[in-house]
Amino acid sequence: MTESQFTPRVFSGIKPSGNLHLGNYLGALKRFVDMQGPEFETIYCMVDLHAITVWQDPEKLREKTREVCAGFIAAGLDAEKSILFNQSQVAEHTQLAWIFNCVARMGWMQRMTQWKDKAGKNSQNASLGLFAYPSLMAADILIYHATHVPVGEDQKQHLELTRDIAAKFNHDYGVDFFPQTEPVIDGPAPRVMNLRDGTRKMSSSDASDMTRINMIDDSDTIAKKIRKAKTDPDALPSEVDGLEDRPEARNLVNIYAALSDQTAEQVLAEMGGKQFGEFKPMLADLAVSKLSPISSEMARLMGEEAEIDQILARGAEKARAIAAPILQQTYEIVGMVGAGKS
Repeated sequence: MTESQFTPRVFSGIKPSGNLHLGNYLGALKRFVDMQGPEFETIYCMVDLHAITVWQDPEKLREKTREVCAGFIAAGLDAEKSILFNQSQVAEHTQLAWIFNCVARMGWMQRMTQWKDKAGKNSQNASLGLFAYPSLMAADILIYHATHVPVGEDQKQHLELTRDIAAKFNHDYGVDFFPQTEPVIDGPAPRVMNLRDGTRKMSSSDASDMTRINMIDDSDTIAKKIRKAKTDPDALPSEVDGLEDRPEARNLVNIYAALSDQTAEQVLAEMGGKQFGEFKPMLADLAVSKLSPISSEMARLMGEEAEIDQILARGAEKARAIAAPILQQTYEIVGMVGAGKS
């Protein structure tokens, strides 16, 4: 196969190990929805196998998996236009991951920044899954021959690893079977920062709920969190250069830009000179108008577990229809006896 022969196909996923928050929406969900259409076949996944690289309470994992699915749908993903499923229902992911475990090199894995950050000095007590999960991530993507992956900047290194694994597999077996998947990293807010510390990424694991806007927050809570977000005493500048060394100001401007489908430059051309006492209420109104319908629909869907489970089951069936032939061909290439049987 050549790159042009691969079906234009998007794959991405979100780990169901915490509350969906504004960073997930602007950095991932909003872009997932934007890519849903005739240009691409779109496949989106709740990556529950990645979640258990650190221990998860089983009941909470089930709840969060359904919550992420509800968030996908409430944000605008249509289960008839996109394939929505949870990773553990499609065994081909882990089957291909083992092949890739034998292709990837230890040195590649040890260089992964997230492994260093999460394992730290306690790496001997970290799970093997945490170390090897970039190989599973590569399998998640390549089991569908995905050509494009919308990811946050923090996952770019893992996508580069996916490309390395694909290239090494193709080279080792003398084939042109797996594509060189392209990252899609764009938009004014690919990385949404902490509302109380603009130098840190917004995260569901932060101890304080005031550092993030959860996608299940109601209108009053969203407005309150924005009003209390950390800022500085200076007015907004008229140009982006004026946000240098002002991480909290930059974060709020980027959030406004992303929610209003503008660039930061456009926002500052309109808002330059305003104090935060004037800008924050405008941002709060915008955030409430964009996010409260999503949180309301998520709440409705979370009350309909059977509906969510049916959507995930149908999506898994559609996903397997794509994944199974690709895995079978992979096995044939590697030399597994019986792989050619239908």
